[in-house]
Amino acid sequence: MYQVLLFIYVVVAIALIGFILVQQGKGASAGASFGGGASGTMFGSAGAGNFLTRTSAILATAFFVIALVLGNMNSHKGNIQKGAFDDLSQAAEQVQQQRAAPAKENKNSDIPQ
Repeated sequence: MYQVLLFIYVVVAIALIGFILVQQGKGASAGASFGGGASGTMFGSAGAGNFLTRTSAILATAFFVIALVLGNMNSHKGNIQKGAFDDLSQAAEQVQQQRAAPAKENKNSDIPQ
């Protein structure tokens, strides 16, 4: 669940950046009234602003909600039961002991009796 939310969070962030960069500034609409070419866009003279503004608002809301959910999940991460692969320190110690045991036997066998 955490990985899925993290993936969606990154996708929403990239989409939000894209939609913000596509929007025109406040002063760009003044040029359209004097015959600028921006008024003949696909959405019409005012349609693109409304579409981009609404989409940016929805993406920003989703961005903040997912950020709060991910933050909440991270703060309660200690309360979650740990799986078999979360703490491998004991397994690593056992492997090191097993590797050390044959090495000690080999060193003792080199000594003539």
